[in-house]
Amino acid sequence: MAYQFTFTDRFQKHFRNLSEKEKTQVRNKLALFSENPLHPSLRTKRIQGTEFFECSINMDIRIIWYYEGEILIVLVDIGHHDILGKY
Repeated sequence: MAYQFTFTDRFQKHFRNLSEKEKTQVRNKLALFSENPLHPSLRTKRIQGTEFFECSINMDIRIIWYYEGEILIVLVDIGHHDILGKY
């Protein structure tokens, strides 16, 4: 079963600000993510005390997300490691 994604306006805005190389990395990781959000290379973990999870695109870029039902994942935000402070 592959998960489906929906993107918040914030995610889309911040995605547009990434470099082309970073966007390519995100697209490649999202393909993996859709098959298995807990794949070891994503280093997925719950953000303590919240409904949100974070996963790594590379050593700097993070995605903040949560499950919406059985197969839908809402991608809330993307950015450099410091975005974690907002959640």
